[in-house]
Amino acid sequence: MTLRVKSNLKSILDQRGISIRKLSEDSGIPFETLRRLYNDDTKQYQRDTIGRVCEVLNVEVGELLVLVNIE
Repeated sequence: MTLRVKSNLKSILDQRGISIRKLSEDSGIPFETLRRLYNDDTKQYQRDTIGRVCEVLNVEVGELLVLVNIE
């Protein structure tokens, strides 16, 4: 069994009807950084970025980043 960290940003934004562009404007985080997080293409997670996304969306880190099994 292998665990992997997965971004849940797509699900959160889709549920709320918020675009990546809007989150970028609200958070001050570059669009491309958020696009990678949204598409779960991020190789490394910057603490400041994760903290700011959680702050703006009012979610906990465990809601934004989840552990999943990959087979």
